[in-house]
Amino acid sequence: MNRNRWNAVDAYFTETIVIPDRTLEEALAANAAAGLPSIDVSAPQGKLVHLLARMTGARKALEIGALGGYSTIWLARALPDDGKLVTLELNERHAAVARENVARAGLAGKVEVRTGAALALLPKIEAEGLAPFDFIFIDADKTNNAAYLEWGLRLSRPGTAIVVDNVVRDGALVDAASADPDVIGTRRMFEMMARESRLSATAIQTLGAKGWDGFALAVVK
Repeated sequence: MNRNRWNAVDAYFTETIVIPDRTLEEALAANAAAGLPSIDVSAPQGKLVHLLARMTGARKALEIGALGGYSTIWLARALPDDGKLVTLELNERHAAVARENVARAGLAGKVEVRTGAALALLPKIEAEGLAPFDFIFIDADKTNNAAYLEWGLRLSRPGTAIVVDNVVRDGALVDAASADPDVIGTRRMFEMMARESRLSATAIQTLGAKGWDGFALAVVK
């Protein structure tokens, strides 16, 4: 089994049950044209986030890490017409591309893209009374995963779903001696999940167009 086979399976899923979407394809093309890193979720993964948000009946969602807005569109589409998605992006150029992609998707009235360091923006969101959120998707720098999870708890309610991307990292997660800040940050997040009585959590490994990785999934009790 090799990477080409993983990609072929993802392509099959996309063609059969995810279904190619011109708006989402245009968003990826715009991201590439703007020189953004090609680290968006895959189409099947985007549909997974979309379905999880729908399954929870989410009306208000928070995304930490917008990049160019590809996952943002998937998530925003899961919300009702009067729903609200607040998404945070550190890089101003990336945020500008995200806003354009969101507007092209017809979702500008539902999505607010905020620019800046998430750990500086999250206290402002709390102070503005925008919480609690029904669904939280964390897909930003992995070094701060534990801090993002802590904020996710602060901005949640019983029943809030929290999903964290890129938690397996080609298997590096199990290396307790790793000096990689992303691995260290992700392990700290899992350790926090393990001791946090307010969370019921699991994780699932994935193979596909994004390689060997996975998601952490938690529900606030």
